[in-house]
Amino acid sequence: MSQSLDITTIDTLTQELAAIQQTGSRRIALLGSRHVPIMHQQLIEMMSYALALAGNRIVTSGATGTNSAAIKGVMRADPNLLTVILPQTLERQPKESQEQLKQVIHLVENSENNHLSLGEASALCNREIITRCQQLICFAFHDSHTLLQSCAEAEEQRKLVTLFYFD
Repeated sequence: MSQSLDITTIDTLTQELAAIQQTGSRRIALLGSRHVPIMHQQLIEMMSYALALAGNRIVTSGATGTNSAAIKGVMRADPNLLTVILPQTLERQPKESQEQLKQVIHLVENSENNHLSLGEASALCNREIITRCQQLICFAFHDSHTLLQSCAEAEEQRKLVTLFYFD
């Protein structure tokens, strides 16, 4: 009796084994919800700090919550390892984020998206972030449609995806 193997399962296993064996730095995208409990923000900050200390390049966006915590952690470790890609211009970001974002060395603004809704601009921004990474770490709720869609797109591009749920 032969058992058929699912090719996508083999691909995923191969990707995970390759990631484990990789000793050099990686380009890791950190994305997540704006609405994050403070304890979770502290964990995300510590994780991004540790990832940067290990020499990994971190790519994220500029919103409050997950992204802000990731920015804080990487900035503490090594600001040169951080790239922040905004869905729109800096001026369109929440006031509470702007001061932090002004400190980021590698900041990419997408002025061509200013005419779009924040949801549409965020989806395009997440797509750009994913194209720049080897691995995606995402923090979401089960109803975070934009983030879950971004995770699905990353998997389609054969990126290593780690998804944490807050609920």
